[in-house]
Amino acid sequence: MNDSYGKGLLNGFLAFTLWGFLPLYWKLLKAIPAVQIFSHRILWSFVLLVVLVTIKHRFEDLKVILKDRKTMVYVSLCAFFISCNWYLYIWAVNAGYVIEASLGYYMNPLAIVLLGTLVLKEELSLAQKIAFGFAAVGVFNLTFNYGRFPWVAVILALTFAFYGLFKKLAKVDAVLGLTLETSLLAPFALVFILFNEVNGIGVIGNVPGKTLILLVGVGAATATPLFWYSKAANTIPLSVIGFLQYIAPTINLILGVYVFKETFSLTHLVSFSFIWAGLALYSYTQLKYLKAQKKAS
Repeated sequence: MNDSYGKGLLNGFLAFTLWGFLPLYWKLLKAIPAVQIFSHRILWSFVLLVVLVTIKHRFEDLKVILKDRKTMVYVSLCAFFISCNWYLYIWAVNAGYVIEASLGYYMNPLAIVLLGTLVLKEELSLAQKIAFGFAAVGVFNLTFNYGRFPWVAVILALTFAFYGLFKKLAKVDAVLGLTLETSLLAPFALVFILFNEVNGIGVIGNVPGKTLILLVGVGAATATPLFWYSKAANTIPLSVIGFLQYIAPTINLILGVYVFKETFSLTHLVSFSFIWAGLALYSYTQLKYLKAQKKAS
């Protein structure tokens, strides 16, 4: 294993591990309404990303993207779906749905397969259809036996899948893409934050100083794993990243059960098992495809 591959693997591991532990960060901000945490996340992420783009001297690259109308349409759609995903995830963690949120990110690869079939008209192999069927059985089992549809998991999976779809169509690197996405959202976030502060329902004067520092730190908590992820994506195969992405929901699940003491019933276990089986089968088909591609080349 060469140094470049090893560093890429480490960057990928760090990115998904940090994403996995993010619920601990959101829990520290639990006293603040989710919509305000979300607004500050957008604003401070934007500020930090602008600093990063400035240091990297990449404003010219941003100008090129801004002039491409088609790309900006995709970037705007990315902004919409990532904002929905971010808000729901923060709300879910602080409302006691960490386990269900982890289920959503386990389902994400299969949601991407579904979108590829419906939107991009991609053909599914028999094994992939079976894998998707396993996941569907897991969701239905949770719905009928647990008593309600796992809407948090499904919406998280779909919004992140749509985000990935339009990210792929935009063909913009991770840092520049998120800079543009947050630039579209930041004005709304700033107006909302100022409105709350002027009306005395914001965070200034209502939460301790250390909480304010943590709130500003959400920018770093967002940009740091993204930076590691972008470095990993440039040096290791997508198939490896595909396996690394399971680190985050696994950590989420462990936190939900053992740290936040959420209920993990037999119904949960059966449902998760079907989804894990689907993921295992899907991962196998991906590995088989990549090996065939490598052999052909």
